[in-house]
Amino acid sequence: MASQLQIQGDESVLLRVTHSNMKSFSPEIRFSLQMSVEAVKDKLWKKCGTSVNSMSLELYDETGAKISVLSDNARPLGFYSPLDGYRLHVIDLDPASVTSGGWLEDTSLVEKYTISEEAYEKLGGTFRKFKETLPLKQPPGQESKISDNNNSEDLCANIKIGDRCEVEPGERRGTVKFVGQAETLAPGFWVGVQFDEPVGKHDGMVKGKRYFDCPPLHGAMVRPDKVKIGDYPEKDPFEDEEI
Repeated sequence: MASQLQIQGDESVLLRVTHSNMKSFSPEIRFSLQMSVEAVKDKLWKKCGTSVNSMSLELYDETGAKISVLSDNARPLGFYSPLDGYRLHVIDLDPASVTSGGWLEDTSLVEKYTISEEAYEKLGGTFRKFKETLPLKQPPGQESKISDNNNSEDLCANIKIGDRCEVEPGERRGTVKFVGQAETLAPGFWVGVQFDEPVGKHDGMVKGKRYFDCPPLHGAMVRPDKVKIGDYPEKDPFEDEEI
């Protein structure tokens, strides 16, 4: 009576499926209670590879206790009264099954295709041959860094300590106090400037290294391309006006 009630309508059950040969195989699969045991095996064959004729099914409850062996292929699944959360265990009876030996789970057991270095060298259209056709290039970003350093060095050639200058952004005026590479800063050339007003960041000391002396908040280390040499404005815009 209980089994008849179990298969009324289009009821289904969610079972966790395990396999005798595959330890990592443990999906949750929903089955119709009206499916025959043979239909259940056919559905499982498509998921685990064990053939229907080589498959034995055991049903376990949530505590791990065996409920029954699904031995009659013609009976509906609901006859065995499975409930959501029960475990359906697949036993592969074929010693030559594709699931035996563990190679479906352990790829290290699968024979890999290998080729000798000499044979590979004779092949055309390989990635190695493609790489040989590419021009030799610097690593990404390396070319721009070298170019920037060379450009900075060229700019520094026209900047001398004691030059009056203007620094961008902000048109801040000051005097050049240092020119060269700074070991505590990023690679490349730097210009140390003492501003006329306290619009800087330090007194000439950067990260524990002193590059020049100036009053607090009057110093800055900037890249050469930010420095314009000359005392700006070079001509007083009001000098020709009448008083």
